[in-house]
Formats: sequence, C-alpha cells, structure tokens
Amino acid sequence: MSHSHGPDGPAGAALNNITSQPSQQQLPGIAQPPPPVVLTPALLESLKVSKIFKDNTQAITSIHFDDTGSKCVTSAADESLHVYDCYTGKLEKTLFSKKYGVNLARFTHRSTSVVYASTKEDDTLRYLSLHDNKYIRYFRGHEKRVTSLEMSPQDDQFLAGSEDTVRLWDLRSPNCQGALSVMGQPVVAFDPSGLVFAVALGGILRLYDVKSFDQGPFVTAMIGESLGIPHTSIYATQIEFSSDGKLLLVTTGSDAHYIVDAYTPSNTMFKLVGHNTNTFGNEPFMSGSEACWTPDGKCIVSGSRDGDIYVWDISKAIADQAAGLVNGSASGGASNSANGAGSNGNLLQSNGELRPFKTLKAHGTPSHIVAFNPKYLMMVSGSTELAFWEPDPNAAVVDALHDFSKGGRY
Repeated sequence: MSHSHGPDGPAGAALNNITSQPSQQQLPGIAQPPPPVVLTPALLESLKVSKIFKDNTQAITSIHFDDTGSKCVTSAADESLHVYDCYTGKLEKTLFSKKYGVNLARFTHRSTSVVYASTKEDDTLRYLSLHDNKYIRYFRGHEKRVTSLEMSPQDDQFLAGSEDTVRLWDLRSPNCQGALSVMGQPVVAFDPSGLVFAVALGGILRLYDVKSFDQGPFVTAMIGESLGIPHTSIYATQIEFSSDGKLLLVTTGSDAHYIVDAYTPSNTMFKLVGHNTNTFGNEPFMSGSEACWTPDGKCIVSGSRDGDIYVWDISKAIADQAAGLVNGSASGGASNSANGAGSNGNLLQSNGELRPFKTLKAHGTPSHIVAFNPKYLMMVSGSTELAFWEPDPNAAVVDALHDFSKGGRY
C-alpha cells in the first residue's frame, strides 16, 4: 500500500514564518502580536537564556506548547504540572497529581485542558481541565506504564504507547478507538496531516494509516541500516515528523539522533552527532524529548549532558549532500565541539554523520529535555530548572515576544 503523508494543508504549510499573522483589526491600546519572522540560522545562533524558573524539586519530564504558542505546560517527577504564559514569561498556574503521578502532559486543541499519563496507582490516562482542576474524562485500557503520548494535529484523537501496546483514543469518548499489539516499548507520532502515524520499536520504524491501522503497517523499515548502522544498536526514545511531513526525527538517549526520509523510511539520511549525552553510571541519559524540530522543519535542536543546546542545519545538509559537499571520512563519535559558523562546511561526512553548526551555552545543569514554540521565536529547555530562550536583541534586532530578562534571572 502506498500512502502520501506530506500534506499541502494547514499543518504542513507556512511554517517558514514562525510567528502568527497579527489581527487585521489593530485595536487601540491592546498589544498586538509581533509580525512574522523567518527563522534563519543567524537567529538560531542568537538564542540565549532569558529567564530561568526554579519551580520544581525534581526533574522535568515533559514540555508541551498549546496550538497558539501562548502557553507552555510542564510535568515533573515531583508530580506537579506547571503552566507558563509565554507572552509575559511568568508562571501562571501550579497543579499537583500526587495520587496518580503525572507525565507526558499534552495540551488538547484548547489551552484550558491537558491529557496526561499516570505514573502510579494505575496506567489510566487523565483528561484534566486546567480552569477548575477537575477531570473531564478517564481513558482506561493500558495495563503498563504509558511512555509515549501524542495528540493528533487535526482532531481530538490521540495516540498512547505502553509496553506491548499502542492505543488510539478520542477525547470525546472513554472507549479505546483501536489497539495494536507490539513487542517492546513503542514511541509514537502523527504526521502533520493526521492521516498517518508512526511507531518506532527500538530501531524498527512502522507507518500506519490512521483509518485502517488494524490492517497492519504500510511500510516497515530498519533505522540506520542504509548508513551501515545495525538497527539493533538503536533505541528510539521519541519520533517527530517535520512540519512538511517529509522527514522524521528519531531521538535516542545515546550519542546520536537520526533523520529518516518519511517518504522512503528505509533511507536513514543523517546520523546527528557531536552532542554530549554520556550516561550517568549505568543509566542511559534520556527523557524521550532530548531533541526536536524547529517549526520550519529545517533544523534540529538537542539538549545534552553538559547543559548546552546543540543545533543541526538539516536543510543545508540535504543541499550539501545533493551537491556532493561532504567529507570523505568519519569524524568518529562526538569528540570535537561544534563550530560557531552558520555553515555546514565540513560538518557533513560521507557516511551520513552530521555535526552541529552551533552550540548554545545554557544554564549549567543537564538539558535533558527541549521544545520549540510552534508559533513564536522562543525555545524552552529543562532539567530540574526550566529555561526560556529568546534571540539576543543586541545580535538579532528582533523582539519575538518580550524581553523576559527584565526584572532579573529568577
């Protein structure tokens, strides 16, 4: 079965412009959104920490933005949910889920509600109204801890993966809409059209048609094999489609992330190296959100063990690869630091290894989780602290949202 999943529809379009268009009616006395900005490598290079929040006593486990980019929600191992206002750069609300625990908090298509996974008592998914801190609905069916959860970009359906099972749910019904039996720990992602979803199990990638996934995957591929890397050595901790649906980011907790051609998944295009993700003792350094796409689908940002944020220019690597502008030998691991030039130059190897073009200096603590605002030019990274990143106004001459640094660091 063939399937095209790179839509020309809303989710896959116009993300070269990171900010939303301002309202046509400019109301006097009311602050208007900033004009659209094209996300360039120079702007990415200028990102700096503008504010640090110390609202958690344990590690942040998930970060998610609402559809408008105005709200950010975090969950943490201290069983807390924090909602931040991205316009004002302030903590808006703190809620606790002490009885059930909380992980993988995801905004629905409304900024007033989230769905999240339990971490104790049972493995029920909980649909919570942030307005009055009351549960709207429970989703029961997972028998093991849910470790991957993603909303459909187009409707109220969402996917949840737990060991041995992937389930499709709908916010409007407590009943499971369908289930897949799998072997192992799955991670899941919708493509931008909402018509296709991907499931990665270790180093095996499968694509399904949402409307007929009970018939099995229409594509199965081994991640890394086209680069000569055994798929058995790869353990995916998260997968994410680019905004145009053409590429798929596969993050891992080890020393590499991977870029896969979503139209031809057997083609692993790049192995992203150069970031510091050493293990803590015998524990792998992973959160499930170690890296993410920029909203234009051109670059990858990744957290790291050393706390810095690393940036890879995927669109330039694709152009360089097509033009044959690659080094002939492997760089071998992640020993050299990324240079500060906004050009790939010799960063791409003939074996597909790609090094970051920029290292953004962070806040010192390991940045094990990172997320980019889908609408506005800001990024967040987390450990036990949460850092807001904005362009340096001195370097970029851009005020994407607001200068959160007014009033001090904390």
